[in-house]
Amino acid sequence: MAKLVATLGIAHAPGVTGWIDRAPQDQQEAVLAGYKEFHRRMQELKPDVVIGVANDHLLNFSMDNVPDFCVGIGDHWQGPAPWFKDWLNVPDYQIKGHRELGRALVRDSAKAGINHAFAEQLLFDDNWSVPLMFLFPQYDVRFVPMHMNCIVPPMPSASHCLEVGAQIARIVESFPSDERVVLMTTGGLSHDPGGLDYFTVHEEFDRWFMQLLETGDLDKVRKEATFEKLLTGGDGGAGELLAWLVAMGAAAELGKPKAESIFYVPSVPMRCGMGGSYWAL
Repeated sequence: MAKLVATLGIAHAPGVTGWIDRAPQDQQEAVLAGYKEFHRRMQELKPDVVIGVANDHLLNFSMDNVPDFCVGIGDHWQGPAPWFKDWLNVPDYQIKGHRELGRALVRDSAKAGINHAFAEQLLFDDNWSVPLMFLFPQYDVRFVPMHMNCIVPPMPSASHCLEVGAQIARIVESFPSDERVVLMTTGGLSHDPGGLDYFTVHEEFDRWFMQLLETGDLDKVRKEATFEKLLTGGDGGAGELLAWLVAMGAAAELGKPKAESIFYVPSVPMRCGMGGSYWAL
């Protein structure tokens, strides 16, 4: 059977590739060191497959038709999407998909009462272009993207995201292969693109959220990580942290709910709280 070897939540803010030079040197070094540590851990784990969960940013779905989760079942993926190329400053890339695992995520989740949409083609923006460049710069893993709704009401609840993660862990652990799998969730931390808090980072909120994951207390997460609370970290962006709860749910299913906070940098020039949490399995 396949094995889920780690889960993680990490910022995908485009500032880290597009305009990191605007930040003070100490912030640049701290953020890059954080991503480097995640890259080191991925090199150590040597995963064969990465399942990604992140906000779709309304790139693939219109506001009147946004699924909670959409699983990519294509054989190949590429990015960044044309509109994002200059903004992200990320070279064009291609990465192999994993149709069989993607289909299993859709099929077996439905059997458990969790229905996901699915797609053969998906456009990628900063949601995957940023973290893949840092964590898997050779693009030498197979990738299953899961685009989620963190913007258009009704959003999935914290409880639902935890259960989606738990179901991902069950599916991976029963998948008939010897592949090593990492669940990579991306988004946040505090930011509000184009909103009133566009040039604000809510450090207190960010530290609250990362410390909440450190507790490993799922009941506390269900109670405290409401969407209304997430909005206090930025009306247009902090809701992306729902994806990190998918990572927590998967880790908890395997008995390791407590996250390790790897790095945190409140960077106003990057227009986002930059950080990452990690669950070793």
